[in-house]
Amino acid sequence: MKNMGFDAYRFSISWSRILPGGKLSLGVNQEGVDYYNDLINTIIDNGMKPYVTLFHWDLPYLLEKEYGGFLSHKIIDDFRDFAELCFWEFGDRVKHWITINEAWTYCAHGYASRYFPPGHGKLVSPPKLKDPEKAKEAYTAARNILLSHAAAVQSYRHRFQKLQKGKIGMTNNIHWFEPFHDTDEDRRAARRAFDFMIGWFMEPVLTGQYPQNMIDFVPREYLKLFTTKESELLRGSVDFLGVNYYTTWYATHDPNPDADEGYNKDQKVKFKFVKNGVPIGESVRYSTCFL
Repeated sequence: MKNMGFDAYRFSISWSRILPGGKLSLGVNQEGVDYYNDLINTIIDNGMKPYVTLFHWDLPYLLEKEYGGFLSHKIIDDFRDFAELCFWEFGDRVKHWITINEAWTYCAHGYASRYFPPGHGKLVSPPKLKDPEKAKEAYTAARNILLSHAAAVQSYRHRFQKLQKGKIGMTNNIHWFEPFHDTDEDRRAARRAFDFMIGWFMEPVLTGQYPQNMIDFVPREYLKLFTTKESELLRGSVDFLGVNYYTTWYATHDPNPDADEGYNKDQKVKFKFVKNGVPIGESVRYSTCFL
């Protein structure tokens, strides 16, 4: 990488590697801390800047077992403690922190579609899932992820940033959506798809609340709005935003999606990749990504 001229190296810290029990009170694995110190020093010695992600979906199993991981408000304090340990151990050299990587993937595919970590439940088709608790899991996890992010940022800004002179943000994945038909209905569907993906996590950290499309389309028993205090904590809680762009899809309005109750049904959008026999772009190896 050095010979190729890279000036930055991004990697993720495994929560379990430095806190095997997930909690600071259950002890620190010094070998894990030493490993990341060696990695960071090697990156810097080779003329690159470390960009460090704190959470890339590898939740400590004991926290999942004890209280359901990000389905519980309890995760916020434990994530903040983990983040503070990282700031304390590595922040003298790490100047770019990413709290969460691709929260949408973790929530939409880990809880709503359930084939990414943590893979709650099994795919049910048919019959379609009707359990209201399962239907709101993706929204609950997202809410606690956002509040965990905000708690870590608040701690960094109050306790570490002035001395360490670093920046902190989050990274989201994104698709672009084009209306399938040249109609107002499909233009609204494309915007709604955007809000249900990137807006779900970007608007809260910029404005303190969910996108209006989500507020309008998601049942209130699923999507709990942020309180005034929570909004104040969230608003402006990024020094930068990272973007992982993957592809563009067509979006068309679908008043009754053939999907499980919850996130995949609530947005009332159907996605398409081909129009009039022509793919939206050049297909790549991953079947739903197009250039």
